[in-house]
Amino acid sequence: MKCLRVLVALCVVFFGFGSASAIAESYPNRTVTIVVPYPAGGSVDGVARIVAQKLTESLGQSFIVENRAGGVGGIVGASYVARANPDGYTLMLTASIHVVTPFLHKTVPYDVVADFTPITLVASGPLLVSTTPTVPAKTLGEFFDLVRKNPEKYTFATSSFGSAGHLAIELLKRDAGVKTLVVAYKGGGPALTDLMSGTVQLIADPMVSSLPLAKAGNIKALAITSLKRIAIAPEIPTVAESGMKALDFASWYGIWAPKGLPADLVTKIQTEVTKIAERPDVKEQFALLGFEPIGSTPDYFANYIGEEMTKYERIIKDANIQAE
Repeated sequence: MKCLRVLVALCVVFFGFGSASAIAESYPNRTVTIVVPYPAGGSVDGVARIVAQKLTESLGQSFIVENRAGGVGGIVGASYVARANPDGYTLMLTASIHVVTPFLHKTVPYDVVADFTPITLVASGPLLVSTTPTVPAKTLGEFFDLVRKNPEKYTFATSSFGSAGHLAIELLKRDAGVKTLVVAYKGGGPALTDLMSGTVQLIADPMVSSLPLAKAGNIKALAITSLKRIAIAPEIPTVAESGMKALDFASWYGIWAPKGLPADLVTKIQTEVTKIAERPDVKEQFALLGFEPIGSTPDYFANYIGEEMTKYERIIKDANIQAE
C-alpha cells in the first residue's frame, strides 16, 4: 500500500509538471487582455499599447488593451483583474499608484500584494516639474522663493491622489519648507489644462503628457526628477541643477496577473517582455515617451515593489497625507 501511494504521488507530480509545461508551450492560443485601469490616452495606456503590439507580433496571438477606468487609484480595473482566472489571458499593466493605494484609501477591495502575481517591471522614467508660463521664475529654486514670499498665491496640482506626481510634489514641498495646498485631479489632462490657464501653479507629471506642452510653450518646464538630464529634453535641468536638493523619483510601470498564475506562464510572459525591452525600436518608442524599458525578473519586481511601498509609506507619513 505504501508503494502504491508513492507511485500515485510520483505520477501526480510528473503529469502535473507535464501539463503545466504543455500549457506554457501552447500559450497563448487565444486573445490576451491587458487591463489598463485608466482612460485611454494617458501614460499608462501609452506604455501598455506598445507592449501589447510587440507581444502580438512576437507570440502570434492578439494582445489587446482594455481600459477599465473608475474609482480612485485604478481600483475598478484592478478589482476586475484580482477576480479573474489566473490562466494568463487577463493581465494588468499599471503604474506605481497601484501599490500606494492601501496607504491612502481605507477601503480597498483587494490586497495589492497577496491578490496579484508580479510578472515584470516594464518601464520607468522621471517626471517633469512645470509651472504656468506667467510665473516669473526661471528655475525651480526661484519658483519656491516666490512661494515662500506669498504662499497664499500658489496652489499645486496632481493628476491623481497618490500618483507618482503627487508624492514627488510632496517631496519638493518638504525640501522647500512650504505647506502649499495640493489639488488632486481626475487625470493629467484636467490638471494640465488648469496649469496652462494659471488656476494652479505647479505640477509633476510624466514626460509623455507634459513635455509636448512645454515644447509648445503652453507650460513652463522647470526641472526633471532624475539625477541627470535626459536625451529627449537635454535643455531641461535636473532638480539639483535648478537650485533644490537632488531628487531621484520615477514614475514606473509593471505587469501583474491574478494571484496563482502558474510559474511557467509567469516565466514565459516575463521572458517575452524582456526580449521586447531589448529591441532598439522599442527603446526608441519608450524614449519618446520619456521612459526606459526594463523587463525585470519576477523576483526583482516583487522585491522592488516591497522597497517602493516602504518608501511611499514614509513619504505619506512625513507629509501627513490622510487616507480617504
